[in-house]
Amino acid sequence: MRPQGAAGLSELLTQIRSCRICAPSLPHAPRPVIQASITARLCVAGQAPGTRVHATGLPFNDPSGDRLRQWMGIGREIFYDETKIATVPMGFCYPGRNDTGGDLPPRPECAPLWRAKLFERLPRIELTLAIGQYAQRWHLQDRCRGNLTETVRAWRDYLPRVLPLPHPSWRNTGWLRKNPWFEEELLPELRQRVALLVQ
Repeated sequence: MRPQGAAGLSELLTQIRSCRICAPSLPHAPRPVIQASITARLCVAGQAPGTRVHATGLPFNDPSGDRLRQWMGIGREIFYDETKIATVPMGFCYPGRNDTGGDLPPRPECAPLWRAKLFERLPRIELTLAIGQYAQRWHLQDRCRGNLTETVRAWRDYLPRVLPLPHPSWRNTGWLRKNPWFEEELLPELRQRVALLVQ
């Protein structure tokens, strides 16, 4: 029989944090990074940890996280309160760098192994912020549009359960300039919903 409630989630988080399934494919020792509680009503679903997150073990503990928290209208104290916000990346470990210096995609082993089990144990999640294409494909499946811009532009179609966002990386600063509707229309809605969910 599967453990229920906080005990069931705690057991699963222990298993996730000790997971080594992708170890042979990583350029470093695995360090799964996740934040979750059965009371969390908001989920931040990103790609995978970067180098700073890998080093500290804190999700979005980097300039991307600073921008994300600014988008959400909250500070670090609320963001890192697991009783309010779950942070569940598509890959729990830093995947390493590609030839151009960017981060590799999330390891493919992670999501099929853990994601469904984890969300079964997060019963109070009302809104998931699906950050980037990998999270959007998992959370929206065949409802994704042709590309990230089209999916994020259609954000109203996915509410109230999912809100797609671009990655808050500095690499997307040009995207933000080309798509002013994101800051003008989507961010006010995001901040309003976040404020209600983290009360």
